[in-house]
Amino acid sequence: MSEPIKHECGIAMVRLLKPISYYKEKYGSAFYGLNKMYLMMEKQHNRGQDGAGIANIKFDVPAGKRYISRVRSNDSSPIQDVFARINGKLNLLMEENKDKVNDMEWVKNDLPFSGELFLGHVRYGTFGKNSIENVHPFLRQNNWMSRNLIVAGNFNMTNTSELFQSLIDLGQHPKEQADTVTIMEKIGHFLDEEVEKLYYMHKANGVSKKDAAPLIERDLDLEDILKRAAPRWDGGYAMAGMLGHGDAFVLRDPWGIRPAFYYADDEVVAVASERAVIQTTFNVSFDDVKELERGKALIIKKNGKISLPQVIEKQRNQACSFERIYFSRGSDAEIYQERKELGRQLIPAIIDAVDGDLKNTVFSYIPNTAETAFYGMVDGIETYMDNQKQKQILELGTDVTPEKLEEIFTQKPRVEKIAVKDAKLRTFITDDDSRDDLVAHVYDVTYGSVRENDNLVIIDDSIVRGTTLKQSIIRILDRLNPKKIVVVSSAPQIRYPDCYGIDMAKLEDFIAFKATVELLKDTKQEAILDNIYKKSKAQVGKTDADIVNYVTEMFDPFTDQQISDKIAEMLKTKTINAEIKVIYQTVSDLHKACPKSPGDWYFTGDYPTPGGNRVVNNAFINFMEGNNKRAY
Repeated sequence: MSEPIKHECGIAMVRLLKPISYYKEKYGSAFYGLNKMYLMMEKQHNRGQDGAGIANIKFDVPAGKRYISRVRSNDSSPIQDVFARINGKLNLLMEENKDKVNDMEWVKNDLPFSGELFLGHVRYGTFGKNSIENVHPFLRQNNWMSRNLIVAGNFNMTNTSELFQSLIDLGQHPKEQADTVTIMEKIGHFLDEEVEKLYYMHKANGVSKKDAAPLIERDLDLEDILKRAAPRWDGGYAMAGMLGHGDAFVLRDPWGIRPAFYYADDEVVAVASERAVIQTTFNVSFDDVKELERGKALIIKKNGKISLPQVIEKQRNQACSFERIYFSRGSDAEIYQERKELGRQLIPAIIDAVDGDLKNTVFSYIPNTAETAFYGMVDGIETYMDNQKQKQILELGTDVTPEKLEEIFTQKPRVEKIAVKDAKLRTFITDDDSRDDLVAHVYDVTYGSVRENDNLVIIDDSIVRGTTLKQSIIRILDRLNPKKIVVVSSAPQIRYPDCYGIDMAKLEDFIAFKATVELLKDTKQEAILDNIYKKSKAQVGKTDADIVNYVTEMFDPFTDQQISDKIAEMLKTKTINAEIKVIYQTVSDLHKACPKSPGDWYFTGDYPTPGGNRVVNNAFINFMEGNNKRAY
């Protein structure tokens, strides 16, 4: 994406099912689990670069020994910082105790991060909060092992205020109104109740306080705790948690908005936000890695027993399509093919945009995440040209010559590496004109790759705000003197905010929204905006289930192409000589390319949860009232 948007986070969990001596003997390291966690977090670096954290729990260590370790970082390179700090501590302790490094009991009891259960997290700060207090995993401490709770997640709740109030109604005093804290305290409340219930049950049977602790850990029902905590959560989430004594869980939202995958064998259970991460880290096949189903929890008891209960009733599949378009790494086998198909689906519109003149058209992409869609686009152009060659040969009839056949057969798409992104420019200059001039140099071009008056088709995986296109990319591409610049988006027009983890919160940020507002003004239909505003205001205070998304009505008077043409008009400045054309993926072709991930609310306004409609209406109210703030 030429103008990256911050998005949802990534989770990683590793549960070792054998004693650490097993991994020392088989793999040569007692830190097999820690090494795997490093790989899983680095392989999800794409999912979050604002902060990273890791926590580890040791099983059955003597009282007085630390059994929970946690390191978090909001450094500029947080994953590297986390593991550098861990390795620094480990190396120091092992250097000081060289005679003990092969003693697995000493390693287990006295070295940090030598336990059986790991939870890691990489994050983007969607609310602009990047203090260390906002970095996962979060820890809820207690002197009872079974009451310690560690939580990390990839989620955003639309009803945090309501959940916060529910904690107050329970008599709690939450320290912060944030969805992560609220969710952790909600789970923690029912965890406390469960532990207390089991304690009194065993006490009634004559069990001493000391002897009750392991029985509580054995009998604790995580499935029931999650079922009691989760019903009122409105949002997209894949959250993971660990209890101090060793139980662990991963829970996915009932719409499947946020992704979660797992792998299990007789040595390890692993969880990540992306399938390919687990495949690479553990060298397993595509089919070995399973997707956690909607509304289900993966529960791993301390004794190693695994279960997959349905915690929340499964809803319609609304898996985030942006995962397939942009967010996930393209090394996943399915995602790679889907991104290529997104490029292929655009061929008819591209052919039309260049008036069929492929001989004088150059194809390229905006680095680097659009590269796979570009391959699909080129494949589609080649198929189209092959069909055209057959027609041309048939049209020759008896007038066939070697020269004419050679001319036909040598036709192929003109593919070039056009746009090259330089290192991110930073400037102390506050003057707008000077700043814009510097921004215009974020990208550079390959001079001589385009002939004067050629068409230039350049594909991006999404056009969100259009700022980089207008201030940088189009201005630089125009230096090549093309006749026409066709900017192609492998994603549809983003028209609505996302409230489930992606940092797209304000309607006025979206160029498709701004273009539609301008079209309403051009056609003297501004009254539609006022009408939507009145309807939205009338819904304030209603329960989420009764709220309707009226913002969709502003797009009804126009076709997708009319909006795209207006966007092209807005992107062309007075200094641009080339004609500008903008092509967006259609929603129907998106679903053809990515059939397993139909979630499309940022394109269509079809929000999967009731809270989504409230968020989009609030965003519209903010826009109309000039309130420059988030809607959730």
